[in-house]
This record gives sequence, structure tokens and C-alpha cells, in this order.
Amino acid sequence: MKQQRILFGALAIILLVMILPACKRNTTPEQKTPDITVGLFASLTGAEASFGEDSLRGTQLAVEEINAYGGVLGRPIKLIVRDNQSKAGESSIIVRELINREHITALLGEVASGRSLEGASIAQKSGIPMIASGSTNRRVTQVGNYIFRICFIDEFQGKVMAKFMNSLGIRRAAIMADTSTDYSIGLARSFAHDFIAHGGQIVAEQNFTEGDKDFNAQLTAVKATNPEAVFIPTYYTYAPLIISQARELGMNIPFMGGDGWDSTEFLKIGGQAVNGTYFSTHFSSDNESPIVQDFVKKYYHKYHVLPSALAALAYDSMKLLADAILRAGSVETTKIRDALESTKHFPAVTGAITFDEDRNPKKPAVIIRVQNGKFTYLETLSL
Repeated sequence: MKQQRILFGALAIILLVMILPACKRNTTPEQKTPDITVGLFASLTGAEASFGEDSLRGTQLAVEEINAYGGVLGRPIKLIVRDNQSKAGESSIIVRELINREHITALLGEVASGRSLEGASIAQKSGIPMIASGSTNRRVTQVGNYIFRICFIDEFQGKVMAKFMNSLGIRRAAIMADTSTDYSIGLARSFAHDFIAHGGQIVAEQNFTEGDKDFNAQLTAVKATNPEAVFIPTYYTYAPLIISQARELGMNIPFMGGDGWDSTEFLKIGGQAVNGTYFSTHFSSDNESPIVQDFVKKYYHKYHVLPSALAALAYDSMKLLADAILRAGSVETTKIRDALESTKHFPAVTGAITFDEDRNPKKPAVIIRVQNGKFTYLETLSL
């Protein structure tokens, strides 16, 4: 009898050992749906941190909306963000990391053309689709067929500003350009070419470089030529400083620039001195289009500020990428690239997007006038 009890006890232990693993397997949650990893490289710190912060906000808002509706192809978007600190050379390092270590499916960024060029060459060699949000230098998409952009290019922007100056009756203009950035060099060149082609005269060309703070020598030389306006194709970090010093020299003529001015930091740095200036950009929160106002409402609700053009471009970049993945029906990079290239009339916040043969969008520009310390919509211009 005792032996039977021992035998039954041993059998019970054996059965228990066999059952427990099965129970454990049955109660384990189902494996998580794999993410679609998207990399974003941006200037989150350093001289152009405002650009990076706006880009990150726009991208994050788009990702949240996409994931709230179930992601893409039933898979959530996972955004992996890296900061290039607004420094030359950093973008190539972090883009390699995003591709080789994080195994991203696609790449978003940058605003600065020079930093986009760094990332684009690596993305192209790796066969990773990249969408530059605010880089307007023509050479960015010329890197290769995996590189796209969602903004207009410098040639177009320069022509728009030349046309706008002509519409104001301005025939004598000066240029102050930053020779340390591809953006400034390209935009200055395109503006000058078209302004001269339509009967205008460039009466002075002065340069500066990254880190400069005192512009009095250049401005004194410009003032001596009696221009009717000054074109400053640079970023918000320098333009308001130049304008403030020009006002101190008694230069009360219009100053104009490009989308690099589109940051609230421009207003904070320039104060009253920048009233009466103009610049071209991609978007205005004053636009009454339903798609624009819906975006403005959601952005303001989340961040408690109005979106800049760079926030809108970043938002559009992520939404367009998600649309391309959906149309591709795959996360295979070659198929995503093909889907991006075939984009027609995508309903973006910054204007419907159709890519040309160089993977640049065809869209108009917005002219902003600074009045009473605010950016105000003036007009939309096409060529």
C-alpha cells in the first residue's frame, strides 16, 4: 500500500512537471506586431535648434495620428530620433548609426541643405528612401534616386523673391550671403540671376560666415551703393542681427529673405527692427484651407504654439512616407522608393505634392510680411 502511494505521488509530480510548461505557454501574450522603424535626424540643439524642434514636433504629431489609426499595414510606426547638434559632420555619423544599428526602413530630415547632403549620400548607398523636409538646395536630390524632398528648391524660391521685388517696383538690390552654407550660396545665386534677367541691378554683394556677429563693415559698404532693398538668404540666427545693425546705420529700406527666416526666434532676436521685412516660405497658418486649419488646430492643441512652415513640412514628410508604404504594400525599401516616385497630387498641408523627374515637388510659395512683431500672410506666388 505504501509503495502504491509512493508510485501515485511520483506520477502526480511527473504530470505536474509536464502540465506547467504547457500552462506557461498558453498564458504567454501573443508576440507584438513588429514596428516599422523610421529615422529622423535633425538639429535639436545648437545654432539651428529651432528648426529641429519644429521638425520633431511636426513628425511626432504625424506619427501619433498614424498609429492612432492602426499604423501602416497593421504595423505601428516607431520613430527613432538623432540630434546632429547643428554641426557639420555629425549627420553622416548618426545616419550611419540609424541605418546600420537601428535598421531603419526610411529616413526623414534635414532642414539645412548641407546636413541633408551628408545624410543623403549614405542613404543612397544603403538603398534607404530619404525625404528631406526643408532642404532647398538643388544638389540634395541629385545625390540619387532614393532621395526625395517635400519643399521647393532654391532656384524656384530665388525666382519668386525676384518676382516679388519686381512687383514692388524695386530695381536696385544688394545681397548679403553666408558663404559657409550651401543654402545661402544657392539661394543668393538663383535670386541674383533672375533679378538681373528681369531688368534689375545687383548694386552690392557682401558676404559673411558662420560665427560672425559684427556686420557693420559689410552694411556700410552696402549702404554706400544706395540699394532699394537688401536680400539676405540666410537663417533666422543671422538675419535679424544684420537687420538690427542696418537699422542703427539708418537703413530703413526693405530687407527680404527666404524660408530660413521662418522661426519665431527671428522675431525674438530682431524685435522692432524686423518689422516691414518680407520672406518666402512654404506655409502659413493663416491659410483658410480646411486641411491647413485642421492641422493648425491639432498642432496648437498639442504644443500650444502655431506651427511654422518647417513643422508643417515635417508633418507632411511623415504622412507622405506612410502613404507610400501603404501604396507599396510592403516595407521593402525598393518598393517604398518606387511608390514615393509615383506620388501624384498627395493632399499635403503645404500644398498638393506631385514629384517631377528629379523628385522635387511642384508647389507655390507663400510670401510673409512681418508686421507688429508677427508673421502675416501676404500672398501666394507661382511662376
